[in-house]
Amino acid sequence: MKAFKRVLLLGTGPVAVQLAVIIKRHLTCQIGIAGRKSVRSDAFFDALTDQQQCLYVATQNSKDDNLAGDCRVDEVFTDYETVKGEWDTLILTVTTDAYLDVLKQLDKTVLKAVTCIVLISPTFGSNRLVATYMRAFGDTREVISFSTYLGDTRWRDATPSNRVLTTAVKHNLYIGSTHGESENVNTLCDLYDTLGVNVNVMASPIEAESRNISLYVHPPLVMNDFSLRHIFEKQETKTYVYKMYPEGPITYALIRHMLAHWKEIMTILKALNIAGINLLKFMTEDNYPVRPESLPREEIENFNQLAPIHQEYLVYIRYTSLLIDPFSKPDSTGRYFDFSAVPIRHVFVNSEGLLDIPRMPKEDYYRLKIIQGIAHHLQVKSDTIDHFIQTYEDALRKAAQSHQGEPLSDAFTVQTFHEDIAMIISHLKTPTS
Repeated sequence: MKAFKRVLLLGTGPVAVQLAVIIKRHLTCQIGIAGRKSVRSDAFFDALTDQQQCLYVATQNSKDDNLAGDCRVDEVFTDYETVKGEWDTLILTVTTDAYLDVLKQLDKTVLKAVTCIVLISPTFGSNRLVATYMRAFGDTREVISFSTYLGDTRWRDATPSNRVLTTAVKHNLYIGSTHGESENVNTLCDLYDTLGVNVNVMASPIEAESRNISLYVHPPLVMNDFSLRHIFEKQETKTYVYKMYPEGPITYALIRHMLAHWKEIMTILKALNIAGINLLKFMTEDNYPVRPESLPREEIENFNQLAPIHQEYLVYIRYTSLLIDPFSKPDSTGRYFDFSAVPIRHVFVNSEGLLDIPRMPKEDYYRLKIIQGIAHHLQVKSDTIDHFIQTYEDALRKAAQSHQGEPLSDAFTVQTFHEDIAMIISHLKTPTS
């Protein structure tokens, strides 16, 4: 069966809503959407039912209006285990640490019919993990990795529903496939091109996955004492991931850790014969641009050759320049869109009645442990990565102790992710290979 005729989106977040509208409109295919039962997904499914399975997308800036629109979903599954029918394409919009968990919940007859799996925002090694798992259902299946999601999409009214708001769109993405530059890869590149997003085809999926900005910025932003205190301990005031201290965690020391982390990942990429990145150029050209008055082109282009303290200064400037969306229209009081107002989320009670940890830093813990496992396999030093993990695991143990006697999710335990790491590194080169 040819891909993109019957497409099933796995996940019920804002990303799934945006992608459903794009794919339905441009590929004129059958669209299904499936999720797991939870308080948040119940609100989403209720809104879908109330409004005849319609989804709506609005955009923050008029220049992104080609992503706005609506569509009607053809089939809805309120639990992964209830998915039925033949779906040629699966699109995973769930967090990277949930890929195998979601696939294992799908009926085996559903997985056998799939010809293509697309990972929208994988982490380093995700494609290898999924491809290895899917070999049990045949060797011909294509697994495609994007470097990351195409923009920033949020719930329209801050709570789950069938309406989302896309606040920003990236200009450059990367894609890699187990089947090289295949027909399916070309279909996706053409689709994104109509949206004004340039997609670069990489030689391998893991090379595309190395171009995910979350790898480089999330660990320093959330695995520090400030953010972890606001995640695990009750606080009187709200704080924000991308704001300066004391509204958020960004300090001079945090920027220094961010750069040290980037340099360690560059060493890992070099050991895998993957080209490195200019971090500042990657931040501003491939992700969220700033005005040239804030960061001159020459400084961005020469970033890798600058002294460490100069690099730290420029990255600090980049974050201050994005406290507001510099390309939004100011209101009558001169206030621009508060782009950095992404709150640090507190631990919460999930649908099973267990105290749980939000996506940031739960997913980032998984990402870091995978990178640490790859670094150890390649015998590459990872002092900063080890520091982030140690800081997080110390906070995790302290939080579990303070909530002793309460029902806690598995996220409150220190984990090895040994099975996933073993599947990912099984065919990676070693220093002696």
